[in-house]
Amino acid sequence: MNIYFLIAGILCVLLGVVHSILGEYLIFHPKREKGKLVPTKTNPGLRERHLRIIWATWHLASFFGWCIGAFLVKIAMAPTTLDTAFTNFMITVAAITMFASSGLVLLGTKGKHPGWIVLLVIAILLVIGS
Repeated sequence: MNIYFLIAGILCVLLGVVHSILGEYLIFHPKREKGKLVPTKTNPGLRERHLRIIWATWHLASFFGWCIGAFLVKIAMAPTTLDTAFTNFMITVAAITMFASSGLVLLGTKGKHPGWIVLLVIAILLVIGS
C-alpha cells in the first residue's frame, strides 16, 4: 500500500466535503428561498441563471475532487494489480492538476482561501509517493 497516495486520496475527498458544506452554508444559503434546493436570490448584476450555474459549478468541483480521491485510494490500495504505465499517468495528471489548482486558488484569492494549502499538500504527497 502506498500511504502517500492513500492520504492524498482521503484529503481529496475531505476537501470536497468541506468545500460543498461550507459553500452551502456561507455562500449559497443566504441566496436560497426556503424549501428550494437551488439558490435563486440574486444581486444587481447577477442573473438567476448565472447564480444557478455558479452553484452547480461549485459542487462540480467537489464531485471532481471525490473522483480524483477515489482513483488515488484505489491506486494506493492495489498498486500491484494495476497497469504501471497507466497508474503513473494518472498520478502525474493528478499531481499537475493539484499543483495548478493550488496556484489558481492562491492567485485568485491572494492567499486568503486555505484551500490552496490542501491542494498543494495533495500534490506534494503525490510527488513523494511516486
